[in-house]
Amino acid sequence: MQYVDGFVLPVPKGKIKQYQKIASKAGKIWMEHGALEYRECVLEDPRTPQMLSFPQLASPKKGETVILAYIVYKSRAHRDKVNAKVMKDKRLMEMCPENDMPFDCKRMAYGGFATLVSY
Repeated sequence: MQYVDGFVLPVPKGKIKQYQKIASKAGKIWMEHGALEYRECVLEDPRTPQMLSFPQLASPKKGETVILAYIVYKSRAHRDKVNAKVMKDKRLMEMCPENDMPFDCKRMAYGGFATLVSY
């Protein structure tokens, strides 16, 4: 079964375009190094009657929205190999200046997930 890295993070609405540029470049790097799929999604419909919503989960501040992102791999071993290559790729560090990120990295939630069901 495939393996998925998942991310949820709040991003200021005024910085979505800046975030999109970084995410687009990052996606190309992950795909070049072997990821099967790379998605970055901005919250469009937060209504979740009787359920925990993504805004409740991510605790965005006023003027922020929520990004849901995921990367798909063949397996956890494949993920580890791809990510090792990505982390050594100089392009990744060049596009992520520490003091000018369009979001607060400390507020990003992340986890690696084993697939239970896939169609």
